[in-house]
Amino acid sequence: MSLYGMMRTGVSGMAAQANRLSTVADNIANSSTTGYKRSRAEFSSLVIPDTPGAYNSGGVTTTIQTAVSKQGVLQYTTSTTDLAVNGDGFFVVQDPSGRPFLTRAGAFVPDSEGRLVNAAGYQLMGYSYANGEPVPTANGFDGLEPVIVDGNDLVATPSRNGMIKANLPQTADAVPAADLPSTNTAGATYTAKTSLVTYDNLGGERLIDVYFTKTGPESWEVAVFDRAEATPGTGFPYASGPLATETLTFDPTTGKLDAGSPTEIGVPIPDGQTLTIDLSETSQLASDYLLHDAGVDGNAPTSIEKVEMSTDGTLYAEYADGSFRAIYRIPLADVPSPDNMQVLQGNVFAESAESGGVRLGFANEGGLGKVVSGALENSNVDIAEELTSMIESQRSYTANSKVFQTGSDLMDLLVNLKR
Repeated sequence: MSLYGMMRTGVSGMAAQANRLSTVADNIANSSTTGYKRSRAEFSSLVIPDTPGAYNSGGVTTTIQTAVSKQGVLQYTTSTTDLAVNGDGFFVVQDPSGRPFLTRAGAFVPDSEGRLVNAAGYQLMGYSYANGEPVPTANGFDGLEPVIVDGNDLVATPSRNGMIKANLPQTADAVPAADLPSTNTAGATYTAKTSLVTYDNLGGERLIDVYFTKTGPESWEVAVFDRAEATPGTGFPYASGPLATETLTFDPTTGKLDAGSPTEIGVPIPDGQTLTIDLSETSQLASDYLLHDAGVDGNAPTSIEKVEMSTDGTLYAEYADGSFRAIYRIPLADVPSPDNMQVLQGNVFAESAESGGVRLGFANEGGLGKVVSGALENSNVDIAEELTSMIESQRSYTANSKVFQTGSDLMDLLVNLKR
């Protein structure tokens, strides 16, 4: 046995317990940190081969493991921009330089530019609906952009989709072809009329008149005009012809549209987009004209009042006029071995060789958890467990120091033999 070896073994034991105490200190200090993941020191022995008649003491080394995959308890709040993941997955954030990271710390608030930023200064990333329905990039961060919720930014959405659900009277008289609304003459006659408010590209209101006119048994003309071009007080004739016309045909047995009938009409809104009006639930029954429901999307220029998040990660903006619009889809990221990710400052993680590559997807899909709005994930630290570990480390550190001290005393004794 080497006295120096014994002393080195005692030093390695003290160093290992110091590492353990360091993890305990970090865990206790971050017990209230949102999304923090507990670290622990795992010990492994260092063995030196023995020689005949002697034992060579080795030592101990530590490996730090972080319980990234262990979820903390959710704590509910009153802020809709506080986000938590219930299940597997991480939010994608970026630092001011644009480098992406993963995190479970979802205490996001809008900064001066409307970007959602957490307490460590990382910006939440998402896919925008500006270019249509978002699709995740499975093996990279391409396509992601900072989520911006700017309450001062006015947004106007042109009308693109609408619907009319109505019953057309089967007993109505047919109107001669020369008097149909589509002729746009002063003597034009119609069976029923409905008006709709639509919006152009700049959010301006455009009122359209939709005329339903019976042209024969089970046959109806649908003609749409721009109200701005109507003759004051009468309507017909309009300054220009109809924006669109269509002919509906009905099944005489069921009163529903027959198989060969159009089910929608496309209306080019002046200075706007083509409005597709769904007419599939229009009926022809022996009753008066009855409008069951009608509606058109789009909105006038308005600002964002607040935002709401669905469990699938879709971020909706509620505007001052009460309308809702999906503006971002927040993805979730995951890796094959979350506990082996690189732990970085600011409560964020990065992929490593041991963790495997990052995979992106949407909440509630592919084994990923759901996004919870108005909640934060507490740290997964158990204070009682940490205090127990602290006492154990303290006792072990003291015992290792005694080993070192004993070796030092024996070394003094050996040196003093010369005297």
